[in-house]
Amino acid sequence: MRFSWFLFILAGCWCFATTSASAVGEGTAVVCAPTVQDATANINAGDLNMFNPVSVPAYEIRELAWLVFAVSAAIFVVVEGVLIWSIVRFRKRAHETGEPVQVFGSNPVELAWTIIPCIIVFVLGLATLRTIREVQLESPPAGALEVDVIGHQWWWEYRMPGTVADSTLVTANELIVPVGRPVWLNLQSADVIHSWWVPRLAGKTDVIPNHVNHLWFQAETVGTYLGQCAEYCGNQHANMLLRVRVVTTEEFDAWRTAQMQPAVVDESVAEGRACFLQFACMNCHTIDGISSGSFGPNLTHLMSRETIGAGVVPLNPTTLRAWIDDPQNLKVGCNMPSLKLDAAQLDSVVAYLLTLK
Repeated sequence: MRFSWFLFILAGCWCFATTSASAVGEGTAVVCAPTVQDATANINAGDLNMFNPVSVPAYEIRELAWLVFAVSAAIFVVVEGVLIWSIVRFRKRAHETGEPVQVFGSNPVELAWTIIPCIIVFVLGLATLRTIREVQLESPPAGALEVDVIGHQWWWEYRMPGTVADSTLVTANELIVPVGRPVWLNLQSADVIHSWWVPRLAGKTDVIPNHVNHLWFQAETVGTYLGQCAEYCGNQHANMLLRVRVVTTEEFDAWRTAQMQPAVVDESVAEGRACFLQFACMNCHTIDGISSGSFGPNLTHLMSRETIGAGVVPLNPTTLRAWIDDPQNLKVGCNMPSLKLDAAQLDSVVAYLLTLK
């Protein structure tokens, strides 16, 4: 038991030191994402340290974690201190023979190791209940931005109110929110159990089929915050990444206005648009006014995003071409097939998608 405690504390210290180092250094990649030519930017390098929160729920979780850590450390110090003292104080002397005096049924000792653990459990239980009440609200905070989050194998779909009454903005994989405003997530799944977790913003919450869970956060600092699906959901679970971009209110309003605009219609890429409509692309992907697919991410404003494949590589002409040519080269086992386009068709489709800004 004592050795297990030692390993537990040692592992905790090592994890904290590792995450702290990544916070002050240049960052560590979340996953070893595949790379292709001209796609060397490490878009998944960042701080996932839960001890460096930027949102109210994350602060509450950190404080509870520190409390539990402090209590556990105090117990460890006391137990190991008594053990070492006992070894030294009651070690066998050279002149001593026979068995040491055996003591049974000490009422003070029995009461101590019964009452003290009860008090510790009671205190930690109260602290946990308080944190749960702060983190898991029953209704959205005042003025919250409500976002429907739908988990798919293996990407994220986001739906939020548009700029026009009763309109809906649909995007994928990258959640854009304003700084300083509460965000209320309605978490749903289209297939299996997922889990939405951005450590610096909030705790992880399961995304369950036929059930709606809720999560909220309020980011206090502009920036990009990374996360991960935290529930095994299939062979590309590790590459079902999360990106939350927190921007100023003005930038958020401008982004939302741009996202509500119809898809760009550029006649110079009419051949690529026709190719997109000719093959199975249109059956899986929605481009407003062009197609209404429902299996894959909405592509109406594809080029406004930073990544492709739910964060596995940065989005640029090279990675986009490689993805359309054969998605399995970048994300093995993903549900997007290779359509075996020839070079001319591939170039025309890529040229068309690059206009969707």
